[in-house]
Amino acid sequence: MTHTQTQTDPLGRGSRAAEDVDVTVSADGLPGWLKPVAHAAGTVRPEQLSRFLPPEDGGGRQSAVLILFGEGERGPELLLMERASSLRSHAGQPSFPGGALDPEDGDPSTTGPLRAALREAREETGLDPSGVRIFGVLPRLYIPVSGFVVTPVLGWWHTPSPIGVVDPAETARVFTVPVADLTDPANRCVAVHPRGHHGPAFRCGSALVWGFTAGVIDRILHHAGWERPWDHDERVPLDWRA
Repeated sequence: MTHTQTQTDPLGRGSRAAEDVDVTVSADGLPGWLKPVAHAAGTVRPEQLSRFLPPEDGGGRQSAVLILFGEGERGPELLLMERASSLRSHAGQPSFPGGALDPEDGDPSTTGPLRAALREAREETGLDPSGVRIFGVLPRLYIPVSGFVVTPVLGWWHTPSPIGVVDPAETARVFTVPVADLTDPANRCVAVHPRGHHGPAFRCGSALVWGFTAGVIDRILHHAGWERPWDHDERVPLDWRA
């Protein structure tokens, strides 16, 4: 399935001419290892991803994240960032690049989230969105603690570009994680919040990925058939400030 729509300013503040860029969702030409993710994106139901779904009354702030897969020295990898500790929501947490939709991103029910995901990724990590192919969009999910309705946008980083912290007030660091590390049972655990709730987590070097981001990664690994058996009884307590 392919959807194409030309936008007036697809990258928010991009340097490319508007007429040069289309917003396209296409799974054509993906590397073979990524096709299970594309298949899962086209078949998974919202309730298979999370028990937190958008309010039926249409409430919540529309946002999008870019789940960007590329290939590094150790094979397939995923782009993540660590949010600045000074932010009001989800401070200090590893996350996907992303944020709230701006009016110029367009219709939240069609291509607005695609534009927002690319724009935010560029603003937060410095990547060139022209090197990204959007190959799928997951069902919208909800983050109760912040009230965000999140559209996860799946991307294939076919032409990598330099990345790094653009604004230290928003981003503490930008990094990639090999998929092999995410699927390694030794790096899997359950994060336990001081308030009692818990969920899947991943040890990624010095970072512990938990919360919404870890939940989405966990479900992608499961539905793509990449998940390996791991110890669900291994618990890691989160800092009380989390």
